[in-house]
Amino acid sequence: MSNVNVAVIYYSSTGTNYRMARWAAEAAKAAGAEAKVLKVPELAPPSVIEANHAWKAHLEETASVPEVALADIEWADAILFSVPTRFGNMPAQMKQFLDTTGGLWFRGKTVNKVVSAMTSAQNAHGGQEATILSLYTSMYHWGAIVAAPGYTDGSMFAAGGNPYGVSATVDQNGNMTSDVQEAVRHQARRTVEIARWVKEGARLRA
Repeated sequence: MSNVNVAVIYYSSTGTNYRMARWAAEAAKAAGAEAKVLKVPELAPPSVIEANHAWKAHLEETASVPEVALADIEWADAILFSVPTRFGNMPAQMKQFLDTTGGLWFRGKTVNKVVSAMTSAQNAHGGQEATILSLYTSMYHWGAIVAAPGYTDGSMFAAGGNPYGVSATVDQNGNMTSDVQEAVRHQARRTVEIARWVKEGARLRA
């Protein structure tokens, strides 16, 4: 059975997507993969962060979480992304990181990576599906294999029913209003499983 390397890459301003990234990494490890939780660099001005207590506190809490590097993309067989919704799109922080991967793409280092994405917003129709699809658009250019969860497990319905990826709804106090933890774990396990199939198939073909 092929070992699978999983990079869980996230952006989180107040902690929701960080929690989801950690759940995903835990599930990936339980499925026999090696997993890293990695954050993209923060781009917001310090004055904006300082004005938001929850944002500032989360940034300090996660100071020790390593920032993602291009080498992590090369290392990974599978990548799970977790990002909040920003006006129906991925945050600028994640987009900026993806925009640095052109050299990897040019050298074919993003081809056949198995990828999946999760998101969050403050209401059930806050652009979650559009956010995930915007991220997947970049993945198609990578030549990656998108492992959407679909409706492959009942936990997806309990988490809001988004077939493109888990979508957490978060209230004004930062609390998730639906139980998404098991759906996150299912999505991570499914991503690992598909990545293992791809890696094992490539090994047998070689």
